[in-house]
Amino acid sequence: MFISVKAPAKINLTLDALYKRPDGYHELEMVMTTVDLYDRVDLSLRPDSKITVDSSSGFVPRDERNLAYRAAVLLREKAGISQGVHIYIDKQIPVAAGLAGGSSDAAAVLRGLNQLWNLGWSLEELAEIGAGIGSDVPFCVYSTTALAKGRGEKLTPLPAPPPCWVVLAKPGHGVSTADVFQNLKVDQIDHHPQTEKMIEALKRQDYESVVRNLENVLEPVTHHMYPTVKKIKEKMQRFGADGVLMSGSGPTVFGLVKQEQRAKRIVNSLKGFCQQVFAVRMLGKKQVPLLEEKRTK
Repeated sequence: MFISVKAPAKINLTLDALYKRPDGYHELEMVMTTVDLYDRVDLSLRPDSKITVDSSSGFVPRDERNLAYRAAVLLREKAGISQGVHIYIDKQIPVAAGLAGGSSDAAAVLRGLNQLWNLGWSLEELAEIGAGIGSDVPFCVYSTTALAKGRGEKLTPLPAPPPCWVVLAKPGHGVSTADVFQNLKVDQIDHHPQTEKMIEALKRQDYESVVRNLENVLEPVTHHMYPTVKKIKEKMQRFGADGVLMSGSGPTVFGLVKQEQRAKRIVNSLKGFCQQVFAVRMLGKKQVPLLEEKRTK
């Protein structure tokens, strides 16, 4: 049996760190949504008990470092199944980009194997398993728009953002999320995102208010560590994006644009400066299970 699952990228419309927790993690408050840039995860049952991973990208690990691999191992363990599976990841989301590509692949494995193995588990159950894999995996299980709290695992559904284009630009380097958070001084944050105003903007479908309330407390930290990210933001603003923000811990910067032609112009203007640039549509609405029908190979 064989199944294909879409794994969309996420962006942070807001990202706030409230305080440092006793467990060493930061208490977060984020508004996250998805865009129409996605990996395709193909799952096929093996005749043995092995879990194997392959990918179109040489940057994707093929072992337990891969979140998709860990998702298959954990789900199989929870379900008491010995069946092996081969995971193939057609990688379109840039790696180490702040777009939750690895987490989305893991969530796609959970959703796909749930159907391939006929488990019948709810998204809530899959999200709970996902929390043991990575902070963004529960959100990616739903792949919608949500307010995320805690480490990112406490989710409240929100309306999708108003329709628009999203220009994504990633420099040639990645960013270590751990290093960025290590350099974040919560007591020195000058301005916290207006999370409630962003939520109200989504409820009203107010594009201008969404643009006004884009904010990420990690941005100054990453800008200091990786000045290229700041330059990309400045260029995107200069080229005419309505609102520009770094996603997650970076280094990808996104710009919101109403008109397709302007989005294309920004992409063309950035191509000489940035290796990976995309113009995609905002997604954000309920897309789950985001997969093709199960079929015999």
